[in-house]
Amino acid sequence: MTTPLERLLAVRDLTDPAAGPHAVQLVAERLEQAVAQTWCVPIRRDPGPRIVTVADNYDRLRYRPDDVTRDRRYSHYADDGRMLRSHTTARIPALLRETTADVLLSVPGICYRRDVIDRRHVGQPHQHDLWLIRPAGPSLTSDDLTAMVRAVVEAVLPGQPWHTPPSVHPYTMEGREIYVGDVEIGECGLAHPEVLAAAGLPDASGLAMGLGLDRLTMLAKGIPDIRLLRDPDPRVAGQMLDLLPYRAVSNHPPTRRDLSLAVGDELDAELLGDLVRTTLGPSSDAVEEVSVVSSTSYAELPSSARDRMGIRPGQKNVLLRLVLRHPSRTLTAADANGLRDRVYAALHAGSAYEWAGAAQRVQEEN
Repeated sequence: MTTPLERLLAVRDLTDPAAGPHAVQLVAERLEQAVAQTWCVPIRRDPGPRIVTVADNYDRLRYRPDDVTRDRRYSHYADDGRMLRSHTTARIPALLRETTADVLLSVPGICYRRDVIDRRHVGQPHQHDLWLIRPAGPSLTSDDLTAMVRAVVEAVLPGQPWHTPPSVHPYTMEGREIYVGDVEIGECGLAHPEVLAAAGLPDASGLAMGLGLDRLTMLAKGIPDIRLLRDPDPRVAGQMLDLLPYRAVSNHPPTRRDLSLAVGDELDAELLGDLVRTTLGPSSDAVEEVSVVSSTSYAELPSSARDRMGIRPGQKNVLLRLVLRHPSRTLTAADANGLRDRVYAALHAGSAYEWAGAAQRVQEEN
């Protein structure tokens, strides 16, 4: 039997040419070429390992010791000192230590996060870090950062409007988020002097950028659902080899299942989404979205509701909505109920249960 860590490591990295071609790789190439050509610098592409030290993933990037993202609820740890990288930025400290001349550090690859489930989020996203480093000479500025954003957007989404609202990141100064329309595609900023100095580059300046390759590929091809990037259906997979517009294979109707759950007070939308993925495994491909419709504490519940669920102090009642729609095949009612019951059995921590037949009748009456 494989361990959870082994299952995560077995997920294909779509940026890796050794695992086969994919449109994500074409987007990554366009991004790094656009920046390298704008500044006439060589590219050092180094995806690095999937398992990294906690120091590289957090400490050397100036994350606070008490930052919530370090919590085991949100990060996947291999042991006390190592983890599955939560961002490709984890490779940057090591590459900075080896940098002696102007260069574009390019780090594309798969990352691991506990996240919500919807059409734009997945537990194993692909990120592309692009850090333009100048060890000496005139410092790179915020104007250069704007030019870098313009270069990458034009390389993949020519003519699309974009904007960069301010955003704080521990490893940058003058941080920004990058939006194309209403879709966030990444973040950027001036490389923080403390990060550069700690890597032996006290006089250096840099532009730091992390981009979401999945979302950029979706926007470039007009893909409506992130699950399609990995769909094995030949009608879909064949379209993931280029950047031509995506042609819909089918438009199956969604099926909704609402679950009234007793769960621990500490569980939020991200953790619940991750639990759904873990519970269903490969079958999670059929889940289009998981959303928390309402959340009610034990103290706020009437006694009749407490008895119906068998809820206890320290728990809350969450109405969790599953939107089920496989990207390339139809789900039957039996399929939907089976998925619903698997999620319910895994997440409901009360002492009384309500299975799919009764739950479905309640939905139909409402």
